[in-house]
Amino acid sequence: MTHTIRKATTDDAGPLAELAAVTFPLACPPSSSPADIAAHVANTLSEKHFREYLADPDVTVLVIDADGALRGYSLLINRTAEDPDVASALKMLPSMELSKCYVHPEHHGLGAAAELMHDSLQAAAAAGAAGVWLGVNSQNARAIRFYEKSGFRKVGSKSFRLGTTVEHDFVLERAV
Repeated sequence: MTHTIRKATTDDAGPLAELAAVTFPLACPPSSSPADIAAHVANTLSEKHFREYLADPDVTVLVIDADGALRGYSLLINRTAEDPDVASALKMLPSMELSKCYVHPEHHGLGAAAELMHDSLQAAAAAGAAGVWLGVNSQNARAIRFYEKSGFRKVGSKSFRLGTTVEHDFVLERAV
């Protein structure tokens, strides 16, 4: 299978929403309710929301395009962190948020995530960021290992509302 990593277009909004519906639940703790996960997907990862992200000049969405099918995506936000817990933890400023970085489970372990991360970090550097930060659920050991392998280090923690529950995320940061 061949793939390319490219900047997403508005034509990708529907396929991105479909991919997000598959990948986001994989990042949630086992205790997360299906209703809370479905609400989050509907409220932030729908086709409408991806159209808004793609139209926002402060947002960069990269996709892994494998022979016409989207198999991964990342979403970078070039804004100052609003969460006070995050803002106080960050040391590498200006910083961009890596809000989303997901790969379809069929492509786990094939190096696609590392390529997507590499290109995401390059995009952040090209936009003038000194660092990139992200939030990762404190129970998501697989993602934490991947981010640490990618050079991220824990600098703090924050809360994340998932439907009716409050989850606890680590804040990770790295230089670009």
